[in-house]
Amino acid sequence: MVRPCQTRRSMAASCGAWCSVAVFALGVVAFGADTFTTGSSDVIITEIDKQIREAWTDNDVVPSPVADDHEWLRRVYLDILGRVPSLEEVEEFATSKDKAKRTKVIDKLLDDPLYVRNFTTVWTNLCIGQQTPRRVSRAGMQKFFREAFGKNRPWSDIVSDLVTAEGHYEENGAVNFLLAQMQDQDDGVQMTAKTTRLFLGMQVQCTQCHNHPFNDWKQDQFWQYNSFFRQTGKVDHRKFNPKTGRMEDDYSEIVERGFSGPVYFEKRNGLMQVAYPIYEGQEVDPGDSTDRRKELAKLMVTGEKPMIAMSMVNRTWAHFFGYGFTRPIDDLGPHNPATHPALLDFLAREFVKSGYDCKQLIRWIANSEAYNLTSRGTKKNERDNPAAGETALFSHTYVKPMTAEQLYDSLIVATNAHKSGRSGWEQSEKQRQEWLQQFVRTFGTDDGEESNSFDGTIPQALMMMNGELVRDAVSVKAGSHLGDVLAGKGNEMQKIQRLYMTALGRQPTRPEMGAAQKYLKSARDPLAVYQDLFWALLNSNEFIFNH
Repeated sequence: MVRPCQTRRSMAASCGAWCSVAVFALGVVAFGADTFTTGSSDVIITEIDKQIREAWTDNDVVPSPVADDHEWLRRVYLDILGRVPSLEEVEEFATSKDKAKRTKVIDKLLDDPLYVRNFTTVWTNLCIGQQTPRRVSRAGMQKFFREAFGKNRPWSDIVSDLVTAEGHYEENGAVNFLLAQMQDQDDGVQMTAKTTRLFLGMQVQCTQCHNHPFNDWKQDQFWQYNSFFRQTGKVDHRKFNPKTGRMEDDYSEIVERGFSGPVYFEKRNGLMQVAYPIYEGQEVDPGDSTDRRKELAKLMVTGEKPMIAMSMVNRTWAHFFGYGFTRPIDDLGPHNPATHPALLDFLAREFVKSGYDCKQLIRWIANSEAYNLTSRGTKKNERDNPAAGETALFSHTYVKPMTAEQLYDSLIVATNAHKSGRSGWEQSEKQRQEWLQQFVRTFGTDDGEESNSFDGTIPQALMMMNGELVRDAVSVKAGSHLGDVLAGKGNEMQKIQRLYMTALGRQPTRPEMGAAQKYLKSARDPLAVYQDLFWALLNSNEFIFNH
């Protein structure tokens, strides 16, 4: 039974801890800053902690305490698997006395198939967007990344395959990255801008028409990069449908086309200029026998800390912290100094030495002291507020909104809503896909970037409060989590605790428990109170945000 909105507003107002993202009723672990460890003895992690601490000292900032087990576990599950932990996973971790349990959980999550699915989703969105462009195969793009992350292929090889891809858009899913950039033109302008931003962390697109006003990038440099893509062509295939009697789209492919010599571009003064394929000062033979994209792929990985490594380190750090070493994360260079330049350089070099091992990079970041701190700031680090334009010092973790996919999959885990009242895997999976598409349309972004997916718009609020998924979540149909909790063993207090652990990954505070019990004692229909409570928890900022 769905209760009137007024009842739920009253319930949420009474239990104030779930009404504001600014204050979380979360405890902290009483570790001293000098004794904290996740259990890992990796010297790379030690160096990360050392350099971050030096920045705290230099900026007269004292870090927040270490997050307690409940807060940290929810965060690391969201960042690595793309969903909140289940009730059983929370209880198992919280009761473990193993001093190395955090680093062991990180290793376990990196071996989980959901890690592959999560980062497949992240990079598919980054490469082709959350809404699939015309003549692009999302399934093909996902297949490419699923195999890449599943085999833990070197990041350098993954990028090389994306840049040099040719062939059928499902037989070689990597071609979809290039196809997505060939929607309106085939002169390689969009490919140039997207490749440099995504994989090199360089925003050269504004130099297409003029020299950059704030740095040393010149107009000819854009066209030098662009010349590497001028041999790239697209062929759209159609086939006859005997049922309709019409020709219909079949598939698209990337092919190599003949091109040699320079690219011609016009300066603002009207003079025509030429640009040859040159990468960071290294010239490539402009003849027609040169495969320019393959040469570009080779040049992108030259050196001790190439831009491809710098960019991936910066972007991965931002994935876990909400902010990278630069703002924006895809604008590296002397014009935009990094907050921790020595650390960025160090991690980029170690990433290269590791063989561009993405899992190893994640281990270093997730095991760092900074990532294990609570999200609650203190008076001694209140200046560390990048949301207000301040420099990110990582003296506490930053609150960030869930992505559309994280929010959807977290609701599924917290409620079993896709199984509620339904039988059979196919029926449940069909409903899941329909719901997920609604979430992507409502919560997604045009460019697939990871941040700010939830911004509190009216459609987003209405979907959360009144959408079919949340309505099913608070039902007591067969298979629903709420139904299982209420039908299971335990007294009133234990059932309330299980709902809090399910939704927020923590125990209710004493005032929250008191408010819930008060409503239960005064209610004519206790079942409705449990439904209202679970509804309020799932619609709280504490559930919607990753902290």
